[in-house]
Amino acid sequence: AKHELDKIFDPYFTTKRGGEGTGLGLSVVHGIIQSHGGEIAIESKQGRGTTFTIYLPLSAKKATADIRITQKLPKGSERILFVDDELPIANLSRQRLSMLGYKVTAVSSSREALLRLSENPDDFDLIITDMTMPNISGDQLAIEAKQIKPHIPIILCTGYSKKISKEKARAIGINAFLMKPVALSDMAETIRQVLR
Repeated sequence: AKHELDKIFDPYFTTKRGGEGTGLGLSVVHGIIQSHGGEIAIESKQGRGTTFTIYLPLSAKKATADIRITQKLPKGSERILFVDDELPIANLSRQRLSMLGYKVTAVSSSREALLRLSENPDDFDLIITDMTMPNISGDQLAIEAKQIKPHIPIILCTGYSKKISKEKARAIGINAFLMKPVALSDMAETIRQVLR
C-alpha cells in the first residue's frame, strides 16, 4: 500500500507482527546510502515483487574511509558469534568487525546461534545479539547461551531501552548494552570493555 511505502525507511516502521523485527534494517541501509551522497528508490507491485534501486555518485577515489576509521579503533582477535535476524545487518557487522581483526560468525537465527554454540562452545569468546527477534529474543538467547557456556560474555543490541532493565540484564548475564543503530566505534569500544 502507498501509505506503507511512504514510511518504509522510517526507523522502527515495520509491517511485521510484534517480536518479528525492529523496522531498523531499511532505515540503516537508507542512512548508509545517504551518508555516501546517494539515494534509494523503491517500486512495489502486489503479486509481482519489489525492486530497490540504489543510486551512488561516481568517484575516482579509492575506498579508504573504512580503513582509516578502523585504524583508530581498538582491535582484537577474539571469536565473536553475532546474531541479528536482519541478515544485511548481521553481514555488515561481520565485515566491519573482521576489519578490526575479529573472527566473526554471523547468523540470522537465535536457534542457529544456540546450535552452533552447543556444538562448539570453545569456538566463541563473545556473543553479540539483537534483542527483538522471532522465536527466541535476545534476553532468552542470553539465558540459554549461559547454560551452554556459563562464562561467555554477551552484548545486547536493542532499539528499545524499556524492553529490558539493566538489573534484569545483569541477572541473566548480559555484560553490556548497545542502542541500535550501533556505530562501529561504540561497538569496538564496548567489545574491548567486555573482553578485558
